[in-house]
Amino acid sequence: MIMSMTGYGRGEVKHKNTTVVAEIRSVNSRFLEVSVRLPKSQSHRESDVKDILRNKLDRGKISISISVEGYEQGRTPLIINAEAAHDYYKLLTNLKKSLKMDDKITFDHLLKFSEIIQVEEKSLDDDLEWKLCEKAITLSLANLLKMRKQEGQELKKDLTKRIKLIENKLEKIIQLSKKRIPVERERLRERVNKLLENGDKVDEKRLEQEIIFLADKLDITEECIRLQSHNKFFLETMEDVESSGRKLNFLIQEINREANTIGTKSNDSTIAHLAIGIKEELEKIREQIQNIE
Repeated sequence: MIMSMTGYGRGEVKHKNTTVVAEIRSVNSRFLEVSVRLPKSQSHRESDVKDILRNKLDRGKISISISVEGYEQGRTPLIINAEAAHDYYKLLTNLKKSLKMDDKITFDHLLKFSEIIQVEEKSLDDDLEWKLCEKAITLSLANLLKMRKQEGQELKKDLTKRIKLIENKLEKIIQLSKKRIPVERERLRERVNKLLENGDKVDEKRLEQEIIFLADKLDITEECIRLQSHNKFFLETMEDVESSGRKLNFLIQEINREANTIGTKSNDSTIAHLAIGIKEELEKIREQIQNIE
C-alpha cells in the first residue's frame, strides 16, 4: 500500500478541567526521525512517545507537540503569589531607602514581576495525565495516517499512469526492434558483397559468424523483457501491505539502467528517442517516490 510521508494529524482529549492536545507533522526523510515537545510534567515520557510513533511509522521526519492545559468556561485559571508580592515589596522598600528616593511603591510596580500572577498548576495525577496524553497521541497519529494514506492513493494514481506511458513507449520500441534486426542483417550482407566485388577472398563461415555477432550486439530483446518485468514488479509493489518506498526507488534505478542500454545499443534514432522519453517519465516518478514511506 502506498503511503505518503507528508501529513498532519491532531488529537484532543478533555477530562474535567484539563485539555490535552497532540499535534503531529510529517515530511520527507530517508529514515525515521522523531522530534518530541512535551509539557514539563511529562518530559520524562519522551521515549514512550517515540515508541508509540515507531510502532506505526517507518520513514519520515516527524515532529509532535503535546500540550496540557486547564480550562473553565474558556478562562485561564490564575493565582496571586502573595508571598512573592510581599518579598518584592520589601525588596523595593529597602532599595528606595538606600537610594533615598521619595517615590511611592505602587501596585503597578509589583505587577511588573511575572512571579506575582501565575497560571495555576494542575493538580492532575501524573499517570492519569499520561493516559490522556496517550489518547491524544493515538488520535493525532490516526489522523496523520489517514492523511498519508489519502495522499498515497493520489501518488499511486500518478505513478500507475506514468508506468503505463513507459509501457506504451516500450511496446513501440519492441515493434521497431523486430523490424530492424532483419534490415540490419541485410545491410551487413550488402556491405560484405561490395567487398567481394573487388575480388577479395572472404571466409564464408567466418563471415556468417561475424554477421550473427553484430546482429546480436544490436538485439535489445533481453533488455526489453527485463524492463517489462521491472514495470510489472513496480505495479505489484505498490499493492504490497508493507512499506514500499525503498523497493520502488530500487526498481526505478533498474528501469533506468535498461532504458540507457536500449538507447545506446539499438543504434537507431527513433528507438533512442523513445528511450529518452522513458527516462523523462522515470525522472518524474523518481521525484514522486521520494515522498513515499
